[in-house]
Amino acid sequence: MKTILLILIGNRKESAVRVQQVLTAWGCNIKTRLGIHDGVLENCSDTGLLILELVGKVEDNREIARKVSLIKGVSSQLVELNLDKEGESQPL
Repeated sequence: MKTILLILIGNRKESAVRVQQVLTAWGCNIKTRLGIHDGVLENCSDTGLLILELVGKVEDNREIARKVSLIKGVSSQLVELNLDKEGESQPL
């Protein structure tokens, strides 16, 4: 099973610091982190997308998603991906 946490951050300049505090507290559960935002330099966007691959206990990962989603201007979605015996993904 792979556990992915998608985090959409609006108003990055204000929300990103609080998101980072939550992620730092749960840093040992984060295997992979990818941050994406539109624009660069003078055209830097104020929204961002984080994609995290999480490890550890399911209940801990759900708590990370819950805590992040409590931050104003932030939305999160926890995705659990499984493969069945024939290689097809299974719905939650």
